[in-house]
Amino acid sequence: MEINNWKWDAFVHSLSRLEWSHIGIAIAIFSVFLLFRKIFTTYIFKIVLAMLRKTPTELFTNILLSFERPIRTFWIVLGTYLALVYLPFHFTTISFVDDLYRSIIIILIGWGLYNYTSAHSVAFFRFMRDSEIDAHSMLIPFVSKILRFVIVALTIVVIASEWGYEISGFIAGLGLGGLAFALAAQDTIGNFFGGIIIITEKPFKKGDWIQTPSVEGTVEDINFRSTQIRTFADSVVTIPNSTLANEPITNWSEMGKRRVSFSIGLMYSTPQEKVEKCARRIEEILRSHDEIDQELIMVRFNEFNSSSLDIFVYFFTKTIAWTEWFRIKEDINFKVMKILEEENVTIAFPSRSIYLENKQAEELSQEYNENSNSAANFSNN
Repeated sequence: MEINNWKWDAFVHSLSRLEWSHIGIAIAIFSVFLLFRKIFTTYIFKIVLAMLRKTPTELFTNILLSFERPIRTFWIVLGTYLALVYLPFHFTTISFVDDLYRSIIIILIGWGLYNYTSAHSVAFFRFMRDSEIDAHSMLIPFVSKILRFVIVALTIVVIASEWGYEISGFIAGLGLGGLAFALAAQDTIGNFFGGIIIITEKPFKKGDWIQTPSVEGTVEDINFRSTQIRTFADSVVTIPNSTLANEPITNWSEMGKRRVSFSIGLMYSTPQEKVEKCARRIEEILRSHDEIDQELIMVRFNEFNSSSLDIFVYFFTKTIAWTEWFRIKEDINFKVMKILEEENVTIAFPSRSIYLENKQAEELSQEYNENSNSAANFSNN
């Protein structure tokens, strides 16, 4: 404390010796560093980058690209520091100023590391290529977020220690309060590990169309706590990772082909020859269709339904895209309608035939005639 007071007194005393020439030279020093920063940005950085790209490893190139903006800022910080050092007073020896510049340097280093751990970093892309990880996998973004969180936390801890805060006591306090924190944050911890399970087991990736008991839609993002899914109504549903990890997940994007299945109900008055001919003609158009997968096609007279003779149609389209699937399905429906028209076959609708005994029929007919005559006499009157 006495040393800091002595430095402050020396600083106040040296202010009286400050001259305009000192200020001018300090400004000139700062201007030189600004100029050098411009030269570095325009020429030196590009030259060094070109030289590093010729090396067998991309490590130094990636580091230089990540630290480009922090280095540009560093020249300004260094210029102000040296300009202050030149002044006749001991401004930079004051504890506050010294800690401030140290903190700025730590922030710049953390900034560069933060950029290096970006999900779009070349280092991650190389790791994905060497590990044969899918380009759409959410593993890299998830790991990137964890590393960035650690870098920010470490940067804050180091800066706090530079300013004289007792970090060891804080860490010890975390150990004592760990149990209470774990109990209070059970859901958060569960969601975090749920996210790890989703990332490692890879039931889906970003952009996949999935269906669960909770939601159906396209996966947009996964973070520490939840997964965001855009539904077909164009809304975004956020589901906790712990919930999603414990639900059955259907990944429709993993289909190699897409199924179409329906039944055609013909009237019971349709002759057997017509039913068989319609079935064979429908199968023929499916066999000759370029957009239908030929591995499995089924067109069979399936059953005697309550009000129709049912022909079962089952096949797969080569595309799995929803809009294209609907277009192909519509095309097949139109062609089936044309076949039924050409064969003069009628689609059945739900109906029921009621059969009465002759005596009951006569009684109902007589009652109907009496009611009709009564209604006629009433209208004439």
